[in-house]
Amino acid sequence: MNNTAPAKQRSAAVIASVLAMALQSAVAASEIEATTTQAKPMAHTTHESGVSQTLTARQQAIVPIAAFAATGDLPELNNALNQGLDAGLTISDNKEILSQLYAYAGFPRSLNALNELMRVLQARKQRGMTDEIGQEPSKAIPTGKALLEAGTANQTKLSGAPVKSALFDFAPAVDEYLKTHLFGDIFERDNLDWRDRELATVAMLSAMPGVEPQLQAHIRISMNVGLTAGQLQQLAQVLTDRVGTHSGQRAQEALKQHLSRGG
Repeated sequence: MNNTAPAKQRSAAVIASVLAMALQSAVAASEIEATTTQAKPMAHTTHESGVSQTLTARQQAIVPIAAFAATGDLPELNNALNQGLDAGLTISDNKEILSQLYAYAGFPRSLNALNELMRVLQARKQRGMTDEIGQEPSKAIPTGKALLEAGTANQTKLSGAPVKSALFDFAPAVDEYLKTHLFGDIFERDNLDWRDRELATVAMLSAMPGVEPQLQAHIRISMNVGLTAGQLQQLAQVLTDRVGTHSGQRAQEALKQHLSRGG
């Protein structure tokens, strides 16, 4: 990730963003609805004709990879990674998913999952298999004030309106960490699009009990960036079939609650 900030400052920002993401998602879900006018989603296509209500095989493969990585189930992650590569996910796609994981499940799970990806790729290479490398980001990641501006714009687009919270007034450093690192450094990386990033995020949060407010927020964000209710319903079914009943139920319930509020 292109970043010229001093190492100590960046390390502090990264660690703080991990702790802050859970708080931000819950706050965004309530504060935006309560303090802003209803903004038009970026591409809220649930009822538009001609829009696919199903996930591609490649998109479906993201779901168990993200879920098993979030729970630290490395044997199942190994299987899911192999299936994902066979379904068309590139090495770059997988690295982006597993690197983004740290913002939701912590660095240990992310690092362990990336190590498992390395083992999978080495084993496949030994079997004579060649996997597509994929793309790097198409643009340089901004730094300094430009990074803060880019992250703020990305956060606003994802949430559907500017995110305001008493929490960020109380702890403004947390707000800056989120904007500059998570929504700046990570979401500026366009070699994995925002729909795929949200598919991974919803799968991660569905696999982990106790983070229902954050899951609710990301169901809404998923629809803001163009995923449909049908696709999210299929995501829940993939979780049920390939990960576990409880994971699928959490995703189903979060989607049901969002739609009941007119989402």
